[in-house]
Amino acid sequence: MSSHHSPSLHVSSESFQDGQTLPPAQRSGKMRAGGKDESPQLSWSGAPAGTRGYAVTMFDPDAPGRGGFWHWAVLDLPAGVTSLPAGAGAGAEGGGHLPAGALQLKNDGGFHGYLGAAPPPGHGPHRYIVTVYALDVEHLGVDSGVSPGKLESRLAPHVLGRGTLTGIFER
Repeated sequence: MSSHHSPSLHVSSESFQDGQTLPPAQRSGKMRAGGKDESPQLSWSGAPAGTRGYAVTMFDPDAPGRGGFWHWAVLDLPAGVTSLPAGAGAGAEGGGHLPAGALQLKNDGGFHGYLGAAPPPGHGPHRYIVTVYALDVEHLGVDSGVSPGKLESRLAPHVLGRGTLTGIFER
């Protein structure tokens, strides 16, 4: 079944609305964009039958360089989890407030956890696309050292549904 026909999840956030500007909390402090590097609150619903787990990523396709920039990747979220509190992706190996068993990959900033938005000044608006994947496995078996850019090929065979939420930010 091609990914284009997988059912869509409804994804929402108390932190920002789809298509709206990312608030300061979700921008980067580490990269001097005046933010807190706090991962957004997320809720999702509508997972298809057979969903056994979830993964969540945040990707900036507008970043300079090849392949965009991965800000966050969370794997092995249990099927019973349908929301994450703001700040769940704190930059600790185990994560701030992630459910037991969940793991975070290194973002393209080089550390495990959530890296806030920090587009180059004057580069125009960037899109920060949060994707929630409903998966047919509890554990992807992906090592936490894998880069998020290599994750999509590992996810693809297991995706039952997906939904996205996009925040915008420019400096």
